[in-house]
Amino acid sequence: MSVIQPRNDTLLSRGMLAVMTAQFFSAFGDNALLFVTLAVLKNLTYPDWSQPILQMMFVGTYILLAPFVGQMADSFAKGRVMMFANSLKLIGALLICAGFSPFLGYTLVGIGAAAYSPAKYGILGEITHGDRLVKANGMMEGSTIAAILLGSVAGGILADWHLSVALIVCALTYGIAVVANLLIPRLAAARPGQSWNFRAMFSSFMQACSVLWRSGETRFSLLGTSLFWGAGVTLRFLLVLWVPVALGISDNKTPTTLNAMVAIGIVIGAAAAARLVTLQTVRRCMPAGVLIGVMVVVFALQHSLTNAYLILMVIGALGGFFVVPLNALLQERGKETVGAGNAIAVQNLIENIAMLVMLGLYTLAVKLGVPPVPLGIGFGALFALAISLLWWRGR
Repeated sequence: MSVIQPRNDTLLSRGMLAVMTAQFFSAFGDNALLFVTLAVLKNLTYPDWSQPILQMMFVGTYILLAPFVGQMADSFAKGRVMMFANSLKLIGALLICAGFSPFLGYTLVGIGAAAYSPAKYGILGEITHGDRLVKANGMMEGSTIAAILLGSVAGGILADWHLSVALIVCALTYGIAVVANLLIPRLAAARPGQSWNFRAMFSSFMQACSVLWRSGETRFSLLGTSLFWGAGVTLRFLLVLWVPVALGISDNKTPTTLNAMVAIGIVIGAAAAARLVTLQTVRRCMPAGVLIGVMVVVFALQHSLTNAYLILMVIGALGGFFVVPLNALLQERGKETVGAGNAIAVQNLIENIAMLVMLGLYTLAVKLGVPPVPLGIGFGALFALAISLLWWRGR
């Protein structure tokens, strides 16, 4: 297949549309499969604390593979890397369908996701550039969040209806994502010919970590996005325990629809960030980050489903406005220094360490019997404090 050069004149090029389509179905499968697999664990009578362990195994793959997946994304055409990664996700979903351990199958999905992430974000800088990169990130986040919205709801509804059908639907969405990846034009590899000696790769990755950490702008972005996604994944599991206690509802659908409200809000926030924030004014997003923690505290005190929906939508909107500019800043500065793929791999490492730590603390709190409401209040307050400190130090 011939290698073509990227087009920078439009956000609706064939390449961009193919990337967004592949991302939608891949993210749809990830989110539907999570809630379906959680339902499988319930059906098999695993204890409550095993649910975050499932996510921790997924997150662990990002940490272990971080030194290698960035180079993979930069050494090959990124569309083909995305296709390979989605194929791994498909195999993981099929393993769960076939009755293998949910932890094994979901870990394989995590390996695919770890390989997929640097390529999906890195390719945006090859298809577009400059301030359009913020808009491209807005489109990527919009596609992702729409998939989270629909995938989460579909996963919960299908899990309540028929677990086997739900697992088959998840596998089919990964299959569609693989086909969509084939439609992405084959762009030239960003950094071909790099050594595949593991020791050299690890050394190169650690050097990229050092370069990005020494820069005030990229360190600011890395810390901000890591706090956000660490908090986001913890909130997702907190909802599963909070709903029966605060609302008296014990089905699989309600937590997924509440997560969907966060997704709707993120779409709104991402759109606002694309319009109101540029790479030069990226610090405008920081007040939104502080308000996320404040609103989580308010949310934890609710006992009305309607109020819960509205507040979670607000939390999502604040989150979209907060994280999109930080992602764009890291991609642009990373592309100039260590390569976009390596920059995203470093981001994945730090974000997933944050997720692992927060999920570990959450699991410990659940095992110690901390009730969901005070757990949510403490979680929101600590998040607001952390973002406030980051904002103050970054000035």
